[in-house]
Amino acid sequence: MKSYIVRIELEQSNPLIWRRVIMPAGATYNRLHDVIQNVTNFRSGYPYEGYHLFEFDLTEDHKIVTNNEEAYVEHQHYKKNKAMYEERLKSMPLERLEFEKNYQERLKIEVRKPTSLKIDDYLEKYKEIRYVYDLGDDWHITVKLEQVVDDYYFGFPTLLNGAETAPPEDVGGMHGFYEFLEAYRDEKHPGHGVMKALAESSYFREYDPDRINERLKGLNYKKTEWNKINHEGYKIIEDKYRKK
Repeated sequence: MKSYIVRIELEQSNPLIWRRVIMPAGATYNRLHDVIQNVTNFRSGYPYEGYHLFEFDLTEDHKIVTNNEEAYVEHQHYKKNKAMYEERLKSMPLERLEFEKNYQERLKIEVRKPTSLKIDDYLEKYKEIRYVYDLGDDWHITVKLEQVVDDYYFGFPTLLNGAETAPPEDVGGMHGFYEFLEAYRDEKHPGHGVMKALAESSYFREYDPDRINERLKGLNYKKTEWNKINHEGYKIIEDKYRKK
């Protein structure tokens, strides 16, 4: 089936935290969010409940795709009441006029829900999607299209390779993450006990490709074409993209 090989990179990480994933075409933005969550240590993707807000910035199409219901409602209100907003500009005090102009410019950007829009058109056209997760810790992630293939037959994503351990939830951004890692990995560090407890409470794991691929099996959104896979009793004998 038609599938995408994408490279997921956590911006500002050094050394770079990245994952290469193959996933069937036809995923919604919500499913892409699930994939990103499951190849990292974040906890907002399926099968977990939403933990933090996220958004995909589709700059080239002047769209934002987000689970932020407030942003969606604000945009819908603007669309239905443009005349009111124009009148508000005319009566705005001079000291607040620039702020109001910027606010209304943001409201003009189309806001879509992640469950109702698929990634295919934008990803194939622009080759890159920007994702922001947790507006407090402010994680910025880039999804880059590397290749479109038609010889992947599984109905769920697969991690192909990657590097470096990803941050846990609520660690305080990139700077906080590296402070966390230093203390977590050093038993003699004065903060080791606290960071170990944080790691356990947030289900933190060092980078483990096999574990990630077990989790990704749960993100099934296409029918696996077993008739095209070399298997015996659904146990994979040989496959280009999956070891087992």
